[in-house]
Amino acid sequence: MSATSSSTGSTDTDPVLRTSGLSKEFSGFRAVSDVDLSVAPGTVHALVGPNGAGKTTLFNLLTGFLKPSSGTITIEGHDVTGMRPEQIAQRGVARSFQIASLFEELTLAEHVELALQGRDGTGYRFWRSDKRLRRYAAETGRLLDQVGLGGMSGAPAGSLAYGQKRALELALALALSPRLLLLDEPTAGMGVEDVTRTIELIKRVRADRTIVLVEHNMQVVADLADRVTVLQFGKVLAEGGYQEVRENPDVITAYLGEAVA
Repeated sequence: MSATSSSTGSTDTDPVLRTSGLSKEFSGFRAVSDVDLSVAPGTVHALVGPNGAGKTTLFNLLTGFLKPSSGTITIEGHDVTGMRPEQIAQRGVARSFQIASLFEELTLAEHVELALQGRDGTGYRFWRSDKRLRRYAAETGRLLDQVGLGGMSGAPAGSLAYGQKRALELALALALSPRLLLLDEPTAGMGVEDVTRTIELIKRVRADRTIVLVEHNMQVVADLADRVTVLQFGKVLAEGGYQEVRENPDVITAYLGEAVA
């Protein structure tokens, strides 16, 4: 059976995300240089590299927070080069970095309800009728269950441990119903137990969506990534499966070093 065309103009075998010759200069310094990236649908694609490799700049380009100096970005076959963040979000893209800081006094359920209201275009209303609350109750419960916070819906966000706050932020991103989810350092600052829980969480939420993540913890990359792109000095140094990249001599020298020794 041949791949079917979608309303977006792409097929189910086309890359969800593609960049061609993507570059970004700051006062003559090239933070990202001629990056060609192709992210297959339904995969977890990791971006790794040493500090200063250009990972965050690349994320900012992909989500519209920066405009490229040259090159193109397409999402599901649509050229989104130079679009604003909210326009790219409307293409079904959510990024963990974009989620607003949590309101310490609001409950977990209230946070998710606000995100759902924003998705539906009804605005962010702190004063809502009981009818409006009931409208979002089922989906709010489902999202909190999905990220392992189902039993805490009435708790204030300020009472959460660090790993739980990151889980809530992920629930807020999922409330936008993204087809493409970009996660910037999802396990940064976490202890071993929280890292393990976050890995399992990402495995659960990857169904029916594509994930691009920046991650320094190579065990997380090994557990999650279908494909890995290694950046160095803003350029693609290597790309492939985790094991292939792990054994690449250039990658070992440039980045992994003792991590694979």
